[in-house]
Amino acid sequence: MTFDSQELAPELHSIRDFLLECIPFDELPIEEVNRITQFIEISYHRQGTEFTQEDHDTGLRIVHNGAVELRDKNNKLVDRFGEGISFNIAGLNREESGIKATLIEDSLLYFLPESRYQELRQNYRYFDRFFNSQRSRRVRRAARHEPNPNEMMRPIADLMSGEVFSITPNTSIQSCAAQMSEERISSMLIMENDRLLGIVTDRDIRSRAVAQSLSYEAEVSVIMTEQPKYIEASKSLFDATLYMTQSGIHHLPVQEDGKIVGVISASDLMIAKQDDPVYLVQHISRQQDVAGLKAVTDNLPNLLVQWVHAGIRAHQVSHIYTAVSDAVAVRLIELAEQELGPAPVPYCWLGFGSQGRAEQLLGADQDNGLLISDEMQPEHEEWFYKLAHRVCDGLNECGYDYCKGKVMATTDEWRQPLKNWKQTIDKWTRSPTDDAVMRVSIFFDLRAIHGDAELCKHLQAYMLQKTSSNSIFLAALAQNALGNLPPLGIFRRFVVEHNGEHKDELDLKKRGILPIIDVVRLQSLAHKVTAVNTIDRLQALEKCKAMNKKDSRNLQDALQVIMQARLQNQAEQVRLGKKPNNYLDPDEIGKLLRKQLKDAFSVVQDAQQAAKINFRQGMS
Repeated sequence: MTFDSQELAPELHSIRDFLLECIPFDELPIEEVNRITQFIEISYHRQGTEFTQEDHDTGLRIVHNGAVELRDKNNKLVDRFGEGISFNIAGLNREESGIKATLIEDSLLYFLPESRYQELRQNYRYFDRFFNSQRSRRVRRAARHEPNPNEMMRPIADLMSGEVFSITPNTSIQSCAAQMSEERISSMLIMENDRLLGIVTDRDIRSRAVAQSLSYEAEVSVIMTEQPKYIEASKSLFDATLYMTQSGIHHLPVQEDGKIVGVISASDLMIAKQDDPVYLVQHISRQQDVAGLKAVTDNLPNLLVQWVHAGIRAHQVSHIYTAVSDAVAVRLIELAEQELGPAPVPYCWLGFGSQGRAEQLLGADQDNGLLISDEMQPEHEEWFYKLAHRVCDGLNECGYDYCKGKVMATTDEWRQPLKNWKQTIDKWTRSPTDDAVMRVSIFFDLRAIHGDAELCKHLQAYMLQKTSSNSIFLAALAQNALGNLPPLGIFRRFVVEHNGEHKDELDLKKRGILPIIDVVRLQSLAHKVTAVNTIDRLQALEKCKAMNKKDSRNLQDALQVIMQARLQNQAEQVRLGKKPNNYLDPDEIGKLLRKQLKDAFSVVQDAQQAAKINFRQGMS
């Protein structure tokens, strides 16, 4: 008996339509896809779930959302893949035993039982040949011991020791050193009642005890670093490396479920990193002039191609790019201070927009400002004026173009003492004209890049206080957030640019990414969320119940789909010798990406509609 689309239950249509977008199901007759759709089982699995040859459910698994990696018995990477790709763990193990599949993201899987899977292989030669060749390709990669391009994407828990070495704060320095020597470790946690108070490293013992001629009987609390930074065990080695590099530390406590479970060190990361791109940051910090910095940043487009080819995801690449631009700005500030002398009063260099959100990719221009202590006197203005111009001019030479809207520290409005910044916020929130809202939205994505971070925290707290209860201002922001509509028209057809250089192309940034950023920023300001990165904001909104889990996850997925499409398109443009941009020709993309983008744009439409409803009370 065969089934046509009319005979298929309505609730199964979305499953059938997804299968039709997946290779090799897209080559099967429609009536066959309708038939097997009825046997599909749907399951959700957390990151870290494993499938091995011992599993009894050995059918075909199709990734609907998420990501999977295959490793052989020696833990060598065999393959890594995401949405729309299928795997049969039993078949893989028949040719090379010991292969296991691990979910590296929370994933939604479709499952076709083994008997139905084998039916398709017996009845359709193309279907059978596809899985034979796919298995062989994967196993050949493992046999050649190809390096894992995403080694730094592994969770910290994979590398760190599971043993926690700690002492109490009243332990003597000598006893601490003896225990570190006995255990052959380079750091010791200082804890009391399971609470982390500090950390002591080899360097601390040398520089704070021996070099200062302290008594070895003195309490270790005298030389410890108090309230040390820490990182969650679920974060990647990449995240740990970035965090340690930016913070200038070599030992990082690791926390899981609110409990300290270990320490990861720079030495541990050296073993894992090999030639990882994050070490660009350290290379930048050693440059002695703008020319040296420019030589590093000139190679970023080529590195982008390598990173995309290595399988690094869009949100990780954007973190790398932001870390690089942060490092360039910091080094330019340091070079300026060497020339100008120390700052007359405390200050903070601020990053706005994509830099503030840690979401930069190729083509980002400058968006920055100077926040200066209220101790500033008129005679100090010249020092900060010179600093701003040296840094912004240097950034421009390094490929970060001057902001066309002049949102830079060189502009008086964006170089002020704290009290003046507060007055500016008061003015913006009192009179939220369309033009003002458009210009200042970027300001609300701010982050401390260098200097006194407490100044930035103070300013952000004041900003959230003034905006969260101001319904008129939030309504104005909402109106602005609805200005850029997703490129999706009636019957889910793409709406392309109608004229200009990019006629018949999709503007992924303006019509896809920015609407998500605008809506999420609006919700964050309304609920006093301090996070700035868009994914972090969505997670915080979900945590504080300001947004339900489904909407938060849908927007996260939509953002990552659009950013990934933008990233891969830019990498291809660089490879072809073209100047990278944010436009994509819909006629040049495959069926799966076409469907994913349409789904993502639909999510954006829903989010904008929700914002219109939630904030319409203050709209005129």
